Amino acid sequence: MKKKLSIAIGAVVLVAIAVYFIFGRGGADTTAEFRFAPVERGDLEALVTATGTLSAVTTVQVGTQVSGRIDELKVDFNDVVKKGQLIARIDPTLQQQAVRDAEAGVERSQAELDQSQREYDRNLQLFQRKVLTEIDFNTAKYGLAVARANLKSAQVTLDRARQNLSYTSIFAPIDGVVVERDVDVGQTVAASLAAPQLFLIANDLAHLQILALVDESDIGQIKDGQPIRFSVQAYPAQKFPGVVKQVRLQSKVQENVVNYTVVVGVDNPGGKLKPGMTATVEFLTGSAKNALLVSNAALRFRPTSDMLAKLAASRTEDGQQAGTETGPAAAGANGQPNAQRRQGGQGNGAGNGAGGRSGNGGRSGNAVWFFNEEGKLERARVTVGITDGQRTQVDSPRLKEGMQVIIGSLQAATAASSSPFQSAQPQSGPRPPGGF
Repeated sequence: MKKKLSIAIGAVVLVAIAVYFIFGRGGADTTAEFRFAPVERGDLEALVTATGTLSAVTTVQVGTQVSGRIDELKVDFNDVVKKGQLIARIDPTLQQQAVRDAEAGVERSQAELDQSQREYDRNLQLFQRKVLTEIDFNTAKYGLAVARANLKSAQVTLDRARQNLSYTSIFAPIDGVVVERDVDVGQTVAASLAAPQLFLIANDLAHLQILALVDESDIGQIKDGQPIRFSVQAYPAQKFPGVVKQVRLQSKVQENVVNYTVVVGVDNPGGKLKPGMTATVEFLTGSAKNALLVSNAALRFRPTSDMLAKLAASRTEDGQQAGTETGPAAAGANGQPNAQRRQGGQGNGAGNGAGGRSGNGGRSGNAVWFFNEEGKLERARVTVGITDGQRTQVDSPRLKEGMQVIIGSLQAATAASSSPFQSAQPQSGPRPPGGF
C-alpha cells in the first residue's frame, strides 16, 4: 500500500514539473527562439553613394606648333607659373634659317618689283608717243602687277617664318600649377600631324571637382546645389564637404549599367586633396531628427504559420475583434480566418521591406513583431520613412524607445546554416525597395 502511494506521489510531482515547464516557462522558451533589436531614437540620414575622381576644374594642355629638339625647360612638376611666363624653349636653329631665307625672298621680290616698275614707266612713255603697241604696253603692266603680288607673298612667308620662330619659346597660357611634364631636355618633338603635349597646367588647385558616376536608379534624387560629403583613401577618417554643380545629361553604360556623371565642386584651401585621388561620395537625399528607428531586419522578418496561428488564438482568447491595430484574430468578411489569409499573403503584413528613400513620403503596410509584457506575440503596423540601409525611420503609436522587436528566428538560422541547399535559397516574398 505504501509503495503504491509513493508511486502516485511521484507521478503527481512529474506532472507538476511538466506543467511548470510547459506553461510556466512557455513564454520564456518561445522568446528564446528569436533574435531581437531595440527600438532606438535618434537622427538618421538617407544617402546615395558613388565613386569618382578628383580633378582640377580647369586644365590646359601646353603643346608646340613647331618641331624640334627641346633645348631648355624652365619649370618642373608642381611649379607655380604665371600667364606669359617662359616655361620651355625649342632649338630655334631651323626656324632662324627659315626666317633668313624668307628675308632673302622679300629682297628678291622687291628687286623684281623695282625692275618691273622701271619697265612699266618706260613703256608708258613709249605708248603715249604711239611708238609702243597696246599689246606690248599691257605686257609691261602685267609684269608690274605680278611683281607686286610676289612681294606680298614673300612678305607673308617672312611673317610665317618669324611666327614659327616665336613658337620655339613656350609660354604659360594661364596662371596655375604644373601637374604634368611630358618631355625632357634633348628630346625631339614632331608637330607635323598634331601638337605634342609638353605640360599640363591646372588653373587653381584651391578649387577641385569630382566627376562621380551615379546609377540611373538614384540619379533622380541628385539635384544642383545639393550638399555632399566625401572621403579619400589618404584620409579615411576625415569627411570633406562639397556641393553638386551639375548633373550631366549624357549617360555612360558600364557593364550593362547606365550611369550619369555628376560634377561636384570641392574647396581645397589647404591643398590636402590631390588631383587623381579616388573619392567615395555620399549624396544627402534626406534626413530625420529625433526619430524612432528600427533595424531593417525587423521589417524584413516574416512570421511562420505557427506564429500566426498562435497570434490568432491569443486574440480569440482575449476577445479582441477583427480590424484592430495589431491584426484581427476573428474571421474576416469572407469567413476565412485572418491567420490563414495572412499566411497566404504575408506581403500585406510584416516583412514588406525597410521603407523607401527620402522624398517618397511615409508608407504604411509594414509591420514589426514583438512580445508584450505577458509574453504573447504581438504585431505593430508602422509607417516607414527614410533609411540608411541599416536602420529605418518608423512611426507607430505602439512602438516606444527601448522596446525589443524581433529581427530573426534562431531556429530558421540554425536550419539554414545546417543545410547548404536551404542557405543558398533566396528569401521568399517581395524584396524591399532600395535593395535593403
